[in-house]
Amino acid sequence: MVFQSSSIGYTIMGKTADLTVVQKTTIDTLHKEGKTQKVIAKEAGCSQSSVSKHINREAKGRKRCGRKKCTSKRDNRTLERIVKQNPFKNVGEIHKEWTAAGVSASRTTTHRRMKDMGFCCRIPCVKPLLNHRQRQKRLAWAKEKQDWTAGEWSKVMFSDESKFCISFGNQGPRVWRKRREALHPRCLKSSVKFPQSVMVWGAMSSAGVGPLCFLRSRVNAATYQEVLEHFMLPAADQLFGDADFIFQQDLAPAHSAKATSTWLKDHGIPVLNWPANSPDLNPIENLWGIVKKKMQYTRPNNSEELKATIRATWAIITPEQCHRLIDSMPRRIAAVIQAKGGPTKY
Repeated sequence: MVFQSSSIGYTIMGKTADLTVVQKTTIDTLHKEGKTQKVIAKEAGCSQSSVSKHINREAKGRKRCGRKKCTSKRDNRTLERIVKQNPFKNVGEIHKEWTAAGVSASRTTTHRRMKDMGFCCRIPCVKPLLNHRQRQKRLAWAKEKQDWTAGEWSKVMFSDESKFCISFGNQGPRVWRKRREALHPRCLKSSVKFPQSVMVWGAMSSAGVGPLCFLRSRVNAATYQEVLEHFMLPAADQLFGDADFIFQQDLAPAHSAKATSTWLKDHGIPVLNWPANSPDLNPIENLWGIVKKKMQYTRPNNSEELKATIRATWAIITPEQCHRLIDSMPRRIAAVIQAKGGPTKY
């Protein structure tokens, strides 16, 4: 071990100890006089690097304060790797795994380090996983429709089914993620099924919403054609009158069945070609979200009360809300192109 001593400061194994008040004053005085760092170091009895660090620290207004962190940069990298590998675990589980890796830190420190890294605890987005072929088809579809204006989209009647359940409060697990990671595959969760639920079919355009249809059984081609006959056609009369329109539906088996295609063709209804697994492109999905948000504080006791609540909430949807959603179609198309066919925020 090497010791160097002086009347002012000392060095231990080549590492300069904290400067004394006398040394700091000497450095400040000589620095103001324009002396070089080499001369200042000799006069102050410390290394030239210590002089440089002190001058730079004073120039930036930074001073050492507080207790030294109990975790190293390596420990923090380990924590970030654990969080990214297990983003759906809670703080307690992540802390247990981190300490098992040899890090000595409290649960509070674990939470603080995660916050410092930019992780926030959020409700995960639910998005379908898209394979390469589906991404390519979505991208091609978006490029084909990128020149459509909001006025052209206003001629489309969007339709979809949605499931409503009594257990609105069950939001499932939360996920640790950073900003702009909401659509990262490791931060997504799959849909879950709830008991005591009802399936609803609805339609919308920029002019407003059509009548709702509550589906009693699993939808097959024959059932879906009854929905089209008794609900879609009246919705078209209500929303478009005698004007031409284009009907939108997703690629569910009952929708894409040959018998359904024949029915639509026989009734002279043009159908918008639609990419698979693309709920983010359908504005009625956002409308279902608005309805469910309005219903989040209701507590129906059975399916009949649930249906009544859905009807009442659907009835107060305004044409202005629908118009704003339809106006977002050009932005949705642009988002798909930017994401190269991947899922978007919508």
